[in-house]
Amino acid sequence: MTIPPAAAALTAPGAPCSLRELLGYFLRLGTLGFGGPIALVGYMQRDLVDQRRWVSRQDYVEGLALAQLAPGPLAAQLAIYLGWVRAGVPGATLVSVAFILPSFLMVLALSALYLRYGGLAWMQGVFYGVGAAVIAIIARSAWKLVHMTLGQDRLLWVLFGVSALVTAWTESEVVWLFVLCGVAALVVRGLAGHPAAALGLVPVWLLTGLHGPANGGTLARVFWYFAEAGAFVFGSGLAIVPFLYGGVVGAFHWLTERQFLDAVAVAMITPGPVVITVAFIGYLVAGPLGAALAALGVFLPCYLFVVIPASYFRRAVHDRRVRAFVDGVTAAATGAIAGAAFVLGRRAIVDVPTALIALGTVAILVRARRIPEPLVILAAGLIGLGLKGAVGH
Repeated sequence: MTIPPAAAALTAPGAPCSLRELLGYFLRLGTLGFGGPIALVGYMQRDLVDQRRWVSRQDYVEGLALAQLAPGPLAAQLAIYLGWVRAGVPGATLVSVAFILPSFLMVLALSALYLRYGGLAWMQGVFYGVGAAVIAIIARSAWKLVHMTLGQDRLLWVLFGVSALVTAWTESEVVWLFVLCGVAALVVRGLAGHPAAALGLVPVWLLTGLHGPANGGTLARVFWYFAEAGAFVFGSGLAIVPFLYGGVVGAFHWLTERQFLDAVAVAMITPGPVVITVAFIGYLVAGPLGAALAALGVFLPCYLFVVIPASYFRRAVHDRRVRAFVDGVTAAATGAIAGAAFVLGRRAIVDVPTALIALGTVAILVRARRIPEPLVILAAGLIGLGLKGAVGH
């Protein structure tokens, strides 16, 4: 890709950098950035703010606030905002592609292997162990989010508890509850003192998933469902898990509970945004075209929610009423993640070995923080493979 000279010279506050350098950074982060949304956000602060100084601390903080306010994956939205700060809409667009594309391609490859070899005993054994480890990682992420977002605020703890209990009880994410929690925080805190037919031309293999070739209606449903997920799910990328579970497994019956947990596992063992799990689901439903539509659907809203209000948000970010609503929504999203860990845990932790794998994963994450999560998941997969082989499966 050739960057025009005019576009290469960026004049936003911060140390000089070219658009090519910025895109190179996000391409590397999307390729090698393991650890989930919290880790990716931390990498951006360390690399772009503290070390390279390409982004001012104020711009970073404002971008993080906008990412928490707008629905969609946290890390991807922050990346898009920082691209907008440095190079406007072209920068936001190119950064979003650079950040998302590597993990999308990896998930495509894993989806094809899963679809072709998913019935083999060795792959079932790997996911037997991986599933338990993923539950531990989700629970650990929820715990970290609790400490980061709730603090000692009793109101946010109440909203968190309500969201966690509702998610665990209904086994799905209730979108209106997120909005209600945001409004509750706004009323209690923010307003205090303020009384005021082309498919025939497409090769069949591009549309083929677990249940054979998909039709136009299925493809449209895949796109719109994941666009809805991208438009109404707030907070960390893991917040999308309970929402997807309710639709993918419960409403549409596209995947079984086991396959859905495998989809979450694939997202955890690949770098980049966790929400890329939708590409795996889309692939199993409607082949490579389904994966592309699912990814486009889930990321397009978050791109628009960042680019369109960015300039207005910079003026409103310090309004305490805006911050109150953001805090309420974030507490609800964190509660939904905790509830999702409970729901999925009942399916993945089915015996003593999986319980030990989950507990061991938590212990490693707490005690040996420098060990990358993908290595922990890989080890869990090998243990699961060994256990399944040992019992003759």
